Amino acid sequence: MKRKQISALSATGAIGLLLSLPGAVSAEDYYQKTKGYRVEPEPDPPSYVRNLSKTQFEQFRDVDWLDVGLDFRSRYEYRENDYRPTGSKFKNDPDNLWLLRTRAYIGIHDILDPFRFVVEAQDSRSYNSLYPKTNSDVNEFDLIQGYGELYFDNALGHNRPLSIRAGRQSLELLDRRLIGNNQFRNTTNNFEGYRVRFGKKQNNWDLDTFALQPVDRIMNEFDQPDEDTWIYGAVLSIKQWSEFVTIQPYFLGRKVDGDPKNLIVANRKADMDIYAPGLRVYGVIPDTAFDYDTDINKQFGRFGKLDATKPSGEVLQQHDAIAYSLELGYTFDHDWKPRASAYYGYGSGDKRSGDSYNQRFDAFYGFNQPWSRNDYFSWDNIHAPKARLEFSPYKGVQIDTGYNAYWMASDGGGWNRGGLTGVNGKTFLGHEFDIRLRHKLNAYVDWSLSYARFTPGDYTTSQNGVKQSATATGTPFTNEPSNFFYFEVSLNAFGDGKPKYH
Repeated sequence: MKRKQISALSATGAIGLLLSLPGAVSAEDYYQKTKGYRVEPEPDPPSYVRNLSKTQFEQFRDVDWLDVGLDFRSRYEYRENDYRPTGSKFKNDPDNLWLLRTRAYIGIHDILDPFRFVVEAQDSRSYNSLYPKTNSDVNEFDLIQGYGELYFDNALGHNRPLSIRAGRQSLELLDRRLIGNNQFRNTTNNFEGYRVRFGKKQNNWDLDTFALQPVDRIMNEFDQPDEDTWIYGAVLSIKQWSEFVTIQPYFLGRKVDGDPKNLIVANRKADMDIYAPGLRVYGVIPDTAFDYDTDINKQFGRFGKLDATKPSGEVLQQHDAIAYSLELGYTFDHDWKPRASAYYGYGSGDKRSGDSYNQRFDAFYGFNQPWSRNDYFSWDNIHAPKARLEFSPYKGVQIDTGYNAYWMASDGGGWNRGGLTGVNGKTFLGHEFDIRLRHKLNAYVDWSLSYARFTPGDYTTSQNGVKQSATATGTPFTNEPSNFFYFEVSLNAFGDGKPKYH
């Protein structure tokens, strides 16, 4: 069946066709995780959540209808020559930052079926920074998830459910490069709206559909949905042959009902309609130790830019962008389980800012850590080859290290996350070395530490001391390397889900 024909089928016809696949009503678990570096989606419920029957509280071992979670994370960060500006202010001085995050989760399932409920709250704070606080670090006492669910266990056949969710929820899709809740960051991406899932990830296929509004993080007030913006789409995961390959054709869309002439300048926004079909494929090469994870996405539509000189208050451009990524890994036959991998990622950039086209790839709400430990890059205007090594020298200890290089795909597109906009024909942004150690100390405590060093390339150094905009506060300090170190401790009140009394 050609994937492009799915959109032409009625929902009933598509589901009927999928149900005709061999093994469609089997209870077998077809799901296989990717071996790609940091691109496995966060599970649902989140990884820190435990079923109460599998906690240290033996008196609750028969309570299998309640999921609970209580997690605290503290991280110290030292950043020197941080290239990421806060608004228009560049960070030229070393910073010592403390980040605290507390999460709590309750989920009720099975006992009241088909009705299910989830509530998740989070408190995120930062201390000791030289620079203004942002909603990337601070979001005090807020609701991350609060939704009701109708769950029909065998609606599509034996062990193949239909799930309908409504409310506030977080989610991660595909390889997290476009939709991710961003576990590393101190605050979380989340959305409000509707999600309908046909089947579950253990089935030989499932179809995940959604229509959601992104939630605006307000540091010291209750978060509110962006009522002018919708993201919507569907991900079909075909796992019939998942021992070797998982195939995920998908479609994402973003619609912004802009307000370019709002009387309050800060509230003005341009219209946007972006359509983004794509295909992700991952798995292993049979009879070898090689694995792979690849994704390609094509975007088209219209992209608005605010322009006060126009009667409409904006200029609408034709959006035409593409991005792709490919990771190839090899796992050696050794007690340390070493895995070496090579990666290449590309995201198109805008070629000329003054024309009627926008070629910068829209990274939606993606997770940036797979691109850069420093969090300097996302899936737009980038060429990014990488090499990485991962291994586990002792039980509970994991180490990974990598070397990454970065070029702009278009010299006219600038470096968004670095706040650099100058155009001079140069494209080499720089290269980065990183290393990370993670250790599971016991069932309740995990800790990790990491170091990353970014060395600027010719484009980056050429922008040193150059004012990037009329409103910029100061100029970038980009002719010296940046250093990033962190030490992190996570505590889980309910352990690792492997109580000793079992």
